[in-house]
Amino acid sequence: MDATEAELEHFRQKWREEVTAKTKGSQSAATAPAPTRTSTSQASSSRAPPKNKGPDVPSSSSHVRHRSDELDEVTPHVYHDLGEKQHGRRLDETSPSAASSSTEPTTALEHYEKAVERETQGSLGDSLNLYRKAFKLDDSVHEKYKAKHFPASYFKSKPPQPKPQDPNPSNASASATVPSTAHHSLQGLPTTLQSMLEDFSSLSILGEEPPTDLSPPPPCPIATTPEEILVEVLEHVAIKDVASFIRLAQVCKRLAYLVTTEERVWKRIALGHEYGFAAMHYTWACQLDGKPLGDDGEGGYILGPDFEEPMIRTPSPRDSTALLVPSIYPTYRTLFRRRPRIRFNGCYISTVNYTRPGAASPTSITWNSPIHIVTYYRYLRFLRDGTCISLLTTSEPSDVVPYLYVEHMHKNHGSLPTAPMKDALLGRWRLTGPEIPGAESLEKEASTSSDIVPKYRF
Repeated sequence: MDATEAELEHFRQKWREEVTAKTKGSQSAATAPAPTRTSTSQASSSRAPPKNKGPDVPSSSSHVRHRSDELDEVTPHVYHDLGEKQHGRRLDETSPSAASSSTEPTTALEHYEKAVERETQGSLGDSLNLYRKAFKLDDSVHEKYKAKHFPASYFKSKPPQPKPQDPNPSNASASATVPSTAHHSLQGLPTTLQSMLEDFSSLSILGEEPPTDLSPPPPCPIATTPEEILVEVLEHVAIKDVASFIRLAQVCKRLAYLVTTEERVWKRIALGHEYGFAAMHYTWACQLDGKPLGDDGEGGYILGPDFEEPMIRTPSPRDSTALLVPSIYPTYRTLFRRRPRIRFNGCYISTVNYTRPGAASPTSITWNSPIHIVTYYRYLRFLRDGTCISLLTTSEPSDVVPYLYVEHMHKNHGSLPTAPMKDALLGRWRLTGPEIPGAESLEKEASTSSDIVPKYRF
């Protein structure tokens, strides 16, 4: 028994030493590289208790358990100079650009830059507040913004250089023609529109951009067309349809400048017979029934507008209209827009509504009387030869306008779609007012004189 107690006491002492050594080894592993598995096994084998003659089952089992614990608890190799490796980003992580954008602006320029950024993103409310803060801090912050981001536009404009004597020499090629402003006029336009059009005057027509960076630009023949030929094209478009000519200003800035300021085209429109004042009549051009002026059937002779006395010559509408520019109207464009004229590509419609009391039905049990709303239309169509058609009817415009022609008048229509024309009256028209250019009042009024009916004379 004494030998067994001594052996157990020796085992306990060895076990305490091994636990102490293991504790010290785990603390030193945090600062020193961990030992390899081979050295660990060697160390453990060297610390194993010697074999005794007593029972060796407890010692062998504790030795196996100690080796297994030491093998399992070997710490991995740690690289302290590297940070924690992460793949991707976490949900709560913000990008550097977002972090930088989240910083609050302090100066007026930073507020302005933030406002421009928010405006490009579509946050108009935030951008407006930032603009207000920027201008409260510095009322000239927009100039600083231009100087920082657009330095070329911040430079002062160079003094105007003298123009060459002959900007378009006769030996110059057609493709190198310099835009001429000889026939362009900005008179009669608002100041803001004049300054904008002056910027457009030096621009050229740009072609379509190439589909890719390596592709050649698509051909654009109109971009290389000389301005003289381009004005000829615009004049033909204006004669064909004035509305199409005006819509050309939406194509590019160069065409907007030409459409607005090209006096040659506007003069052709204003003095032409298609839409201009050459087709206007300031004296009677026909009789009441539409027949040409001549023998009135009563022994007299009605003089026509083309009659000229030997000593007195009446100027034609075209000649008298040309005298109104620039003394009365600064440009032909202003003349065409402001001087009263008659349009022939449609008809004038006046809608009249009135109410009248109606009679109650004999079988009605109410005391109220109905109110009738009556609608009727007055149609006037002016023709180029000086005749006009007047019609007063309750028929809708869709039933009248397609048949508002001279050939449908004074016919037995019956139940035909042209039945509303049975009440149409044929007459003549002219523009009344002073015919002498330079008079104080240049406003014209359309006066019509048509067939005599029992109650009315138009």
